[in-house]
Amino acid sequence: MTARRLKAPMRIIEPYHQILSLPDGASVLKLIELAGRTCYKSEDMMSADSADAFVGRIIASKHHSVLEHSSCTVRFVCDRGVSHELVRHRLASFSQESTRYANYAKDKFGNEITVIKPPFWPEDSEAYGLWLQSMRQAEAAYLTLLTMGAKPQEARSVLPNSLKTEVVMTANLREWRHVLDLRCGKPSHPQIRQVMLPLLAELKDRVPVAFDDIHEKYRPDVKAALNA
Repeated sequence: MTARRLKAPMRIIEPYHQILSLPDGASVLKLIELAGRTCYKSEDMMSADSADAFVGRIIASKHHSVLEHSSCTVRFVCDRGVSHELVRHRLASFSQESTRYANYAKDKFGNEITVIKPPFWPEDSEAYGLWLQSMRQAEAAYLTLLTMGAKPQEARSVLPNSLKTEVVMTANLREWRHVLDLRCGKPSHPQIRQVMLPLLAELKDRVPVAFDDIHEKYRPDVKAALNA
Protein backbone atom coordinates (compact mmCIF):
# COMPACT_ATOMS: atom_id res chain seq x y z
CA MET A 1 0.00 0.00 0.00
CA THR A 2 2.74 2.43 0.89
CA ALA A 3 4.64 1.86 -2.38
CA ARG A 4 1.48 2.62 -4.35
CA ARG A 5 0.93 5.80 -2.36
CA LEU A 6 4.38 7.11 -3.35
CA LYS A 7 2.91 8.07 -6.72
CA ALA A 8 0.23 10.27 -5.11
CA PRO A 9 -0.31 13.51 -7.05
CA MET A 10 0.87 16.16 -4.56
CA ARG A 11 0.77 19.80 -5.64
CA ILE A 12 3.82 22.06 -5.54
CA ILE A 13 3.14 25.81 -5.55
CA GLU A 14 4.94 29.11 -5.06
CA PRO A 15 4.16 31.22 -1.95
CA TYR A 16 2.25 34.47 -2.31
CA HIS A 17 0.34 37.18 -0.44
CA GLN A 18 -3.07 38.77 -0.96
CA ILE A 19 -4.19 42.04 0.65
CA LEU A 20 -7.74 41.40 1.87
CA SER A 21 -8.60 44.70 3.52
CA LEU A 22 -6.99 48.11 3.19
CA PRO A 23 -8.71 51.47 2.62
CA ASP A 24 -7.48 53.50 -0.32
CA GLY A 25 -4.19 55.25 0.32
CA ALA A 26 -5.61 58.78 0.32
CA SER A 27 -8.15 57.87 3.01
CA VAL A 28 -5.49 56.20 5.11
CA LEU A 29 -3.24 59.26 5.02
CA LYS A 30 -6.12 61.62 5.75
CA LEU A 31 -7.10 59.58 8.82
CA ILE A 32 -3.52 59.52 10.08
CA GLU A 33 -3.22 63.28 9.48
CA LEU A 34 -6.44 63.97 11.38
CA ALA A 35 -5.33 61.83 14.31
CA GLY A 36 -1.87 63.37 14.34
CA ARG A 37 -3.07 66.96 14.13
CA THR A 38 -5.30 66.31 17.13
CA CYS A 39 -2.11 66.23 19.19
CA TYR A 40 -1.17 69.73 18.07
CA LYS A 41 -4.72 71.03 17.58
CA SER A 42 -3.78 72.03 14.05
CA GLU A 43 -6.76 70.53 12.25
CA ASP A 44 -7.41 73.92 10.68
CA MET A 45 -4.24 73.47 8.64
CA MET A 46 -5.58 70.40 6.83
CA SER A 47 -6.13 70.80 3.10
CA ALA A 48 -6.80 68.60 0.10
CA ASP A 49 -3.10 67.90 -0.39
CA SER A 50 -1.61 68.31 3.10
CA ALA A 51 -1.70 64.66 4.23
CA ASP A 52 1.38 63.41 2.38
CA ALA A 53 3.73 65.99 3.82
CA PHE A 54 2.26 65.72 7.32
CA VAL A 55 2.56 61.92 7.45
CA GLY A 56 6.09 62.19 6.07
CA ARG A 57 7.02 64.51 8.94
CA ILE A 58 5.33 62.18 11.44
CA ILE A 59 7.43 59.25 10.24
CA ALA A 60 10.63 61.29 10.13
CA SER A 61 10.04 62.42 13.73
CA LYS A 62 9.35 58.80 14.78
CA HIS A 63 5.89 59.72 16.07
CA HIS A 64 4.85 56.27 14.85
CA SER A 65 1.98 55.74 17.28
CA VAL A 66 -0.22 57.82 14.96
CA LEU A 67 0.14 55.10 12.30
CA GLU A 68 -1.76 52.71 14.57
CA HIS A 69 -5.07 54.34 13.57
CA SER A 70 -5.15 52.41 10.28
CA SER A 71 -4.81 48.67 9.73
CA CYS A 72 -4.33 46.17 6.92
CA THR A 73 -5.36 42.51 6.58
CA VAL A 74 -3.22 40.17 4.49
CA ARG A 75 -3.56 36.50 3.56
CA PHE A 76 -0.25 34.65 3.28
CA VAL A 77 0.00 31.36 1.43
CA CYS A 78 3.28 29.94 2.66
CA ASP A 79 4.82 26.89 4.26
CA ARG A 80 4.42 25.94 7.90
CA GLY A 81 7.93 27.13 8.73
CA VAL A 82 7.16 30.66 7.54
CA SER A 83 3.84 30.62 9.40
CA HIS A 84 5.63 29.80 12.65
CA GLU A 85 7.70 32.96 12.20
CA LEU A 86 4.70 35.10 11.26
CA VAL A 87 2.66 34.29 14.35
CA ARG A 88 5.50 35.33 16.63
CA HIS A 89 4.73 38.97 15.88
CA ARG A 90 2.74 40.86 18.49
CA LEU A 91 0.06 43.55 18.13
CA ALA A 92 -1.48 41.47 15.35
CA SER A 93 -4.37 39.04 14.90
CA PHE A 94 -4.00 35.69 13.14
CA SER A 95 -6.30 33.04 11.69
CA GLN A 96 -4.59 29.96 10.25
CA GLU A 97 -5.59 26.88 8.28
CA SER A 98 -5.84 24.02 10.77
CA THR A 99 -4.29 20.63 10.09
CA ARG A 100 -6.46 19.26 12.88
CA TYR A 101 -9.62 19.75 10.85
CA ALA A 102 -8.43 19.94 7.22
CA ASN A 103 -8.48 16.40 5.77
CA TYR A 104 -6.31 16.54 2.66
CA ALA A 105 -7.60 13.15 1.49
CA LYS A 106 -10.96 14.79 0.75
CA ASP A 107 -12.05 15.88 -2.74
CA LYS A 108 -12.06 19.56 -1.72
CA PHE A 109 -8.27 19.34 -1.31
CA GLY A 110 -7.77 17.24 -4.44
CA ASN A 111 -7.03 14.09 -2.40
CA GLU A 112 -3.47 15.31 -2.00
CA ILE A 113 -1.27 17.55 0.07
CA THR A 114 0.05 20.85 -1.27
CA VAL A 115 3.61 21.92 -0.55
CA ILE A 116 5.54 25.13 -1.07
CA LYS A 117 8.44 24.96 -3.50
CA PRO A 118 11.75 25.88 -1.81
CA PRO A 119 13.51 28.76 -3.59
CA PHE A 120 17.07 27.80 -2.74
CA TRP A 121 17.47 24.55 -4.76
CA PRO A 122 17.31 24.31 -8.57
CA GLU A 123 14.83 21.67 -9.75
CA ASP A 124 17.60 19.68 -11.41
CA SER A 125 19.74 19.58 -8.24
CA GLU A 126 20.28 16.56 -6.02
CA ALA A 127 19.03 18.54 -3.02
CA TYR A 128 15.72 19.34 -4.74
CA GLY A 129 15.33 15.70 -5.73
CA LEU A 130 15.83 14.61 -2.13
CA TRP A 131 13.32 17.22 -0.94
CA LEU A 132 10.77 16.05 -3.52
CA GLN A 133 11.22 12.42 -2.50
CA SER A 134 10.73 13.35 1.15
CA MET A 135 7.53 15.27 0.33
CA ARG A 136 6.08 12.30 -1.57
CA GLN A 137 6.97 9.95 1.26
CA ALA A 138 5.30 12.27 3.79
CA GLU A 139 2.16 12.47 1.62
CA ALA A 140 2.11 8.70 1.22
CA ALA A 141 2.39 8.18 4.98
CA TYR A 142 -0.31 10.77 5.69
CA LEU A 143 -2.81 9.31 3.21
CA THR A 144 -2.09 5.77 4.37
CA LEU A 145 -2.67 6.69 8.01
CA LEU A 146 -6.06 8.15 7.07
CA THR A 147 -7.04 4.97 5.22
CA MET A 148 -6.07 3.06 8.35
CA GLY A 149 -8.60 5.07 10.35
CA ALA A 150 -6.43 7.83 11.81
CA LYS A 151 -8.05 11.21 12.36
CA PRO A 152 -6.57 14.23 10.54
CA GLN A 153 -5.25 15.57 13.84
CA GLU A 154 -3.36 12.29 14.30
CA ALA A 155 -2.17 11.80 10.72
CA ARG A 156 -0.81 15.35 10.61
CA SER A 157 2.13 14.14 12.72
CA VAL A 158 3.90 13.08 9.53
CA LEU A 159 3.18 16.24 7.52
CA PRO A 160 6.31 18.20 6.47
CA ASN A 161 7.44 21.72 7.28
CA SER A 162 6.96 22.51 3.58
CA LEU A 163 3.20 21.90 3.82
CA LYS A 164 1.19 24.78 2.37
CA THR A 165 -0.75 26.76 4.93
CA GLU A 166 -2.84 29.93 4.80
CA VAL A 167 -2.54 32.63 7.44
CA VAL A 168 -4.70 35.76 7.61
CA MET A 169 -2.90 38.51 9.53
CA THR A 170 -4.31 41.86 10.61
CA ALA A 171 -2.11 44.59 12.07
CA ASN A 172 -1.96 48.34 12.20
CA LEU A 173 0.42 50.18 9.90
CA ARG A 174 2.98 50.77 12.61
CA GLU A 175 3.23 47.02 13.21
CA TRP A 176 3.36 46.30 9.48
CA ARG A 177 6.30 48.71 9.18
CA HIS A 178 8.06 46.82 11.98
CA VAL A 179 7.30 43.42 10.42
CA LEU A 180 8.44 44.47 6.95
CA ASP A 181 11.61 46.16 8.19
CA LEU A 182 12.50 43.02 10.12
CA ARG A 183 11.46 40.35 7.60
CA CYS A 184 12.71 41.99 4.39
CA GLY A 185 16.30 42.12 5.61
CA LYS A 186 18.92 39.69 4.37
CA PRO A 187 19.29 37.95 7.79
CA SER A 188 15.65 36.80 7.48
CA HIS A 189 14.78 33.36 6.15
CA PRO A 190 14.66 33.32 2.33
CA GLN A 191 11.11 32.00 2.28
CA ILE A 192 9.64 34.72 4.47
CA ARG A 193 11.42 37.31 2.32
CA GLN A 194 9.68 35.72 -0.68
CA VAL A 195 6.30 36.95 0.58
CA MET A 196 7.37 40.08 2.45
CA LEU A 197 9.30 41.85 -0.32
CA PRO A 198 6.38 41.76 -2.80
CA LEU A 199 4.03 42.83 0.01
CA LEU A 200 6.28 45.83 0.72
CA ALA A 201 6.16 46.79 -2.95
CA GLU A 202 2.35 46.66 -3.02
CA LEU A 203 1.89 48.56 0.23
CA LYS A 204 4.29 51.23 -0.99
CA ASP A 205 2.15 51.66 -4.10
CA ARG A 206 -1.18 51.59 -2.27
CA VAL A 207 -0.24 53.77 0.72
CA PRO A 208 2.40 56.24 -0.46
CA VAL A 209 4.57 57.91 2.21
CA ALA A 210 3.70 55.37 4.92
CA PHE A 211 6.12 52.77 3.50
CA ASP A 212 8.37 54.85 1.26
CA ASP A 213 11.38 54.86 3.59
CA ILE A 214 11.33 51.10 4.14
CA HIS A 215 10.86 50.48 0.43
CA GLU A 216 13.84 52.69 -0.35
CA LYS A 217 15.93 50.76 2.17
CA TYR A 218 15.22 47.46 0.41
CA ARG A 219 14.73 48.74 -3.15
CA PRO A 220 17.28 46.39 -4.82
CA ASP A 221 15.89 43.38 -2.98
CA VAL A 222 12.30 44.31 -3.85
CA LYS A 223 13.24 44.66 -7.49
CA ALA A 224 14.98 41.30 -7.49
CA ALA A 225 12.01 39.61 -5.80
CA LEU A 226 9.52 41.02 -8.31
CA ASN A 227 11.69 39.91 -11.23
CA ALA A 228 12.33 36.43 -9.88
